[in-house]
Amino acid sequence: MALSYIWAGFFIVGFLAALAKLVFLGDTEVFKKIVDGTFEAARFGVMDISLPLAGVMTLWMGIMAIGEKAGAISAVARLIGPFFSRIFPGVPRDHPASGHMVMNYSANFLGLDNAATPLGLKAMQSLQTLNPNPEEPTDAQIMFLVLNTAGMTLIPVSVIAQRAILGAADPADIFIPTLIATYFGSLVALVAVGLKQRIRLTDPVVLAWLGGLTAVMLGIVWYFSQMLTREEIQVVSRVVANFLLLGIIVGFIAGALWKRENVFDAFIEGAKGGIQMSFTIIPFLVGMLVAISVLRNSGVLEGLVSVVALAATSVGLNADFAPALPTALMKSLSGSGARALSIEAMKTYGVDSFIGHLVAILQGASDTTFYIIALYFGSVGIKRTRYAIGYGLLADAAAVVAAIGVAYLFFH
Repeated sequence: MALSYIWAGFFIVGFLAALAKLVFLGDTEVFKKIVDGTFEAARFGVMDISLPLAGVMTLWMGIMAIGEKAGAISAVARLIGPFFSRIFPGVPRDHPASGHMVMNYSANFLGLDNAATPLGLKAMQSLQTLNPNPEEPTDAQIMFLVLNTAGMTLIPVSVIAQRAILGAADPADIFIPTLIATYFGSLVALVAVGLKQRIRLTDPVVLAWLGGLTAVMLGIVWYFSQMLTREEIQVVSRVVANFLLLGIIVGFIAGALWKRENVFDAFIEGAKGGIQMSFTIIPFLVGMLVAISVLRNSGVLEGLVSVVALAATSVGLNADFAPALPTALMKSLSGSGARALSIEAMKTYGVDSFIGHLVAILQGASDTTFYIIALYFGSVGIKRTRYAIGYGLLADAAAVVAAIGVAYLFFH
C-alpha cells in the first residue's frame, strides 16, 4: 500500500499546490501546465521509454537465454556465491538469480544503461521464482532493488558527454567526486538494508568482499586520476565498457556453440520473454511518470528547495548548494526530469561553476528510485513494496549528502 499512498499523494499535493497558486498568486496557467504535462508524461512513458526498451529487452533476454545454455550464468553464480549467499540468504548459492544480479550490477557499474535495465528485469524475474508471496517482495528482492537505486557507476559517461557539449573546460573533472558519492550511497544502502534484514555484516566473507571492493575502487580512482589525462579517461571508459559488453555476447554464443546448443533457437525463445515483459511494465511506468509530472509542474519541488535553503541559512550553513536541490529531488523521481533540470542549471549558473559541477555529480551519484520500483516490481506483478521505498530513498539521500560534500571539497 505504501506505493499507492505515495502515488495518490503526488496527485493530491500537486493539485493543492496548484490551487494555492491560482488563489493566492493568480496563476491561471498552472492547471493547464499540469494537464499538458500529464499527457506529455504518458506519451513519453510509452513512446520514448517502453517501446525503445522493448527492442533492447528483446535483444538482451535472448542473449541471457544463450548465456544460460552456455552455463555462463551458473558459473558466475558459483563464483559470487559465497558473498551473495550472505547478503542474499534467501537465494540458493547456485541459483541463476545470482548470475543475473551480477550481470546487472556489472552493467550498471560500467555505465551500460541500455544493457543494465533488461538484465535487472531478468534478475528480478529470477528472484520472483523464489517468492512464496508473489504480490510482496522478498528480502532478497528488496536488497537487489535498493542497491540498484544506489546506482553505483564507475564513470558517468553520459554526464561527461553533456558537460562537453555545454563547453566545460574539463568535462571529466567530475569523475572522482562522482565515484566517491555513488560508492558512499551504495555502501549506505548495503549496510542499512543489511541491518534491517539482520544480515551478519561482520561475517569474514562479507568483510573480505567489501574490503576487496573498496580496494578495487581506490585502485580505480588512483589509476584514472594519476595515470590518465581527462581525454584518456573518456576514451578508456568508452572502449573498455563496450569491449566488455560485446565480449560477453560473443562469449555466451561461443560457449553455447561449444556445448552444441542451438544458439539461435535459444535466442528466439528468450527474446519472446523480453517482448512480453515490455508490455507488462507500460501501465506501471506511465502511472508513475504522470504522477511525478503533476508534482513537478505544480511547483512543489521548487517550494521544497526554498524551504531547505532557508533552513540551512537559519542555522548558519552555507546554502550555495540550494539551486542544485531540484536536480537532487528529481533524481529519485525521474531520470529525464533530473537531466533536464541539471542542464538548465548548467546553462543558468555556468557549466564550470560550483552549481554546474554539483548537478553533474548528482546526476551520476544515484539512480531513479521510483522509476526503478515501478519498472522492476511492476515487471513481476509485485503490488506491496514493504520497506523498499524508504530504504531506496535513504540510499538516494546518502548519495546526495556525499555529492554535496565532495562538490564543496573539490569545486567550492
